[in-house]
Amino acid sequence: MFRSEAGEVSHNAALAWVESPLQLIGAAEWAAANSVEVPVAGRLTAQMSETADALVARGAFFATLEPYLGIPWQLLARHSHWLIGDGFSGQFRLAASILRPRRITFLDDGANTRAFADVLLGRRPFARPGVDERGMTTRLVPFALHRIHTRARAHTVDFFTAFELGELRLTELADRGMGVRRHAFEWTRRTAPDPDLPSARLVLGSARPVDGRMSLDDYLGWVAGHASAGAVTYLPHRREPATQLAAVTAIENVTVSRLALPVELVLAGTRRPLQILTLPSSITTTLPLVLDGTGSVVHIGDASDTTALTERDR
Repeated sequence: MFRSEAGEVSHNAALAWVESPLQLIGAAEWAAANSVEVPVAGRLTAQMSETADALVARGAFFATLEPYLGIPWQLLARHSHWLIGDGFSGQFRLAASILRPRRITFLDDGANTRAFADVLLGRRPFARPGVDERGMTTRLVPFALHRIHTRARAHTVDFFTAFELGELRLTELADRGMGVRRHAFEWTRRTAPDPDLPSARLVLGSARPVDGRMSLDDYLGWVAGHASAGAVTYLPHRREPATQLAAVTAIENVTVSRLALPVELVLAGTRRPLQILTLPSSITTTLPLVLDGTGSVVHIGDASDTTALTERDR
């Protein structure tokens, strides 16, 4: 379980404050890359707990694991270097405005990483993409930005990311005192066991129907189109509702593999080439890094090109 362990923490040590499994993996990668043990404050959810268990079992450099639903005020106050998983978080804005960390490292939050970099460069408003923000979170924006930019002028703000930010962003971030360090899930790949999967042809589940970005009928048609070309193993998305998963399970040639861990952790140790079929998401950035050198191929499609993808899959 995601748990708390006794022990004093140095005020100068880094603290990881994370809210999703991908952010937690980023914290493990940062700790391994810097060869330091990092205490972790994480959102209390079932998948976070399961991911933490898996990372600890693989030897993650985590000093302590503290579950949180709100702001971990005491832990943040005891650490001058924050590893932040969600820079768009209203809770982060409040904590940064009041406690004023001396150093901030932003970890990956999926594709939002590029959007957040654009916020710090003044290219876009400080608001989560696609969200109409109101209330206190918007009133905190100038205070949080002032703190971040103040630390950046002291060269104590950086990104630790698997995402390519582009040369122009890198130059502009550097001009403002912010560094960027890339990683390619080296620790995750080094410590991952070979996954036990029914087949090497995988369809990655999506929450697009849940988010209203795709009709359920189109989504099921996309899955069925790939299954018509032969047996596939379906890896559900963590936010898929039971009704959607039941409909997928009923499709011929589909075997649902109910895995509790992020797909990056599940597939990182593969010893055979995989054929992965997915809709556009941050996975299309992370998986090629995780699977580099395995001979695996990631096909990115949408409901409109199911036939073309199916033909290539044959």
